[in-house]
Amino acid sequence: MTNSQRIIVNTAAQYIRTLINTFLALFSTRFVLAALGQTDFGVYFLVAGVITMFAFLTNASVITTQRYISFYNGQGQQDKIHSIFSNSLLLHIVIGAGLVAIILALCYPVIYYGLNIPENRLEAASLVYVITSIMFFVSIILAPIRALFIAKENIVYISCIDVLDGLLKLLFAWLLLFASSDRLILYAALMLSIQIINLLALTIFASKKFPEFHFPHFKEWDNSTVRELSTFAGWTLYSSGCIVARNQGIAVVLNLFFGAIINAAYGIATQVSGSVAFVSSSIINAINPQLVKAEGAKNRSLMMRMAEYESKYAFLLLSMVSVPLIFEMETILRWWLGEVPEHAVAFCQITLIAALCDQLSIGLTSAIQAIGNLKTYTLVFYTTKLLTLVAIWACIKLHLSASEALVSYAVVEFVGSLLRLPLLKSIAGLNIATFCKNVFGRIFVPFLVICGTCYATQHFLTSGYRFFVALVGSVLLGGIAAWLTCLDENEQQFIYSYIHRHD
Repeated sequence: MTNSQRIIVNTAAQYIRTLINTFLALFSTRFVLAALGQTDFGVYFLVAGVITMFAFLTNASVITTQRYISFYNGQGQQDKIHSIFSNSLLLHIVIGAGLVAIILALCYPVIYYGLNIPENRLEAASLVYVITSIMFFVSIILAPIRALFIAKENIVYISCIDVLDGLLKLLFAWLLLFASSDRLILYAALMLSIQIINLLALTIFASKKFPEFHFPHFKEWDNSTVRELSTFAGWTLYSSGCIVARNQGIAVVLNLFFGAIINAAYGIATQVSGSVAFVSSSIINAINPQLVKAEGAKNRSLMMRMAEYESKYAFLLLSMVSVPLIFEMETILRWWLGEVPEHAVAFCQITLIAALCDQLSIGLTSAIQAIGNLKTYTLVFYTTKLLTLVAIWACIKLHLSASEALVSYAVVEFVGSLLRLPLLKSIAGLNIATFCKNVFGRIFVPFLVICGTCYATQHFLTSGYRFFVALVGSVLLGGIAAWLTCLDENEQQFIYSYIHRHD
């Protein structure tokens, strides 16, 4: 399988996985809510939420491990890959054990004093807290293993395991309806068992397919390798921390000025934005291993070209889904929620626009991760994102409405996307004119076609299923426009030959 074919297969696998799991999650949540009741359902996600707020740590570690394995794979240094994986897994075990020890030590004050839990459920909540802590430890151990699969571009198998995860959650949620024991504790235990199944499925496959995979001894600990991983992970954690602080900070600022009711609208907006994020992240995850491998092979021009591909594909794929949602958001929220909170429509539209702005040059973030020189880029780019809080606060002080103030979020994202260009020119010698021509110049027409299709659908159709017409029209007409104006001759030739090869 060629590199281009692998990108298509991996992207398709992630799309299918996400669609299936989204569908399964809808039914799983319904069964769990029916089995637990509103009180225990709220207790579980309240307790689990305290621990899962550390989830960005595992995301940073996956990025770090995958980057170094792909980089040294490009250089053909098999011994270095072996050392990277060994030390990454050891580092995760040490950090995971330390974090879980701290989390468990905080169990009593968190459950009994920090959270508002009904008195008759405190004991069950404590046990759920312990079980969820173990789940968190397993997820930390899984991080470098998943990174190995991504670096090896075996995303199809990971997607299959993720679908199995969704099926088991649905099955266990249904079985929970018939349980006679404490369902809250049983549900937490079942979720832990699924996590352990994931660990076993990935480790067994990796032990047979990847020569780099093994269970390391502490004598393999190498200070220089650990320092290399830790430095990269530290800056990745800073970037993730800035995103978390920005997102949570917006909720705090809005709550401070407009009260708790406004957070319902913002919470819905973050759910909608997160639900469509897979559209662009799937192509990013598929391209990243090859992008990093190209940098490891000292092929900077190929790496930059793939960063261009990543930016334009991620933007257009997200546009095909987000633009119809933006035009039909009021209808979509009414279908989903029934009663739509005030500002929810505008908040959802603004967060989707902000996501599109970020995708304009998203490939350059992958490029800087491939290069590994993160300090300047991370400090400048991600600290800039925190200015969103200042901008929203200033807009509110100027007596703008909550929706008007949130527009500054999209503005900061657009400025940040443009800021990547001079940063990459300074750090990696990016040719800004070439990037603008190959990305901005090529996505302009397809994006106009997508917007025009949605505008025409909104103004000339009155059917209740207008959103689906707009979505199909955006994908078909936007895809045709992208073929004619966005894809270069080599990309068109590859897709044409690939289709005919499978006739």
